[in-house]
Amino acid sequence: MAPSPASPPGEVAEGLSPAFLELLRAEPLAELTVLDVGTGSGRLALALAPHCRAVIGVDREARLIDEARKKAAAAGVTNARFVVGDVEVEEYAPFKPDMVVAHLCMSDAIAEHAGRVLKCGQVFAFVAFHSDQWKETGRSSRFAYGEVGAKRLLKRIGFTVEHLAVERQVQQFETVEQGLAAAVALQEKWKADGRWFRYVKFLEEGGRTLTRAHLVVKARKT
Repeated sequence: MAPSPASPPGEVAEGLSPAFLELLRAEPLAELTVLDVGTGSGRLALALAPHCRAVIGVDREARLIDEARKKAAAAGVTNARFVVGDVEVEEYAPFKPDMVVAHLCMSDAIAEHAGRVLKCGQVFAFVAFHSDQWKETGRSSRFAYGEVGAKRLLKRIGFTVEHLAVERQVQQFETVEQGLAAAVALQEKWKADGRWFRYVKFLEEGGRTLTRAHLVVKARKT
């Protein structure tokens, strides 16, 4: 049965890397069951659903899974299902995926689970935080990867990297106040982990940038 039409691509794909979507759509998605780990409210899963045989989104947050289900129902998507589960702990074999994808939900455990479930020739693709993400705070996210680290991990678990690129956006400011305003939504989180004070110091010492950087990767099981 052909997938039901989802919401307009521009709506469901908002905030997703166009290059990442193109990498995924280069695969024969109509023949594949795609597992979207850390699906959140289903943004990536719903963007892929019109092109896939089936999509399964998994996330440990029941509230977000409920939101994803509602979005799928509202869009008339019948080939996507959403499941509550911990993608860093539970094995992926019960979902019988032909491809595993992850968008800003990446860890060694997730990669290792993908490596165990995928067969030779099947694809694991992800967007992860790059080590330059928020570098002005002087502290990398524990979920961030650099190019060398990502390649080493994927090689260790049996993948060949076909695409690896950094997507980087650097905001520039003229004043300290502009820099503070750009990060105000992150203020509470950064205060809790010590980044806010380092960022303020960076601005006070003349820094005038804020970097967002993502690592976009497509790898094939060997």
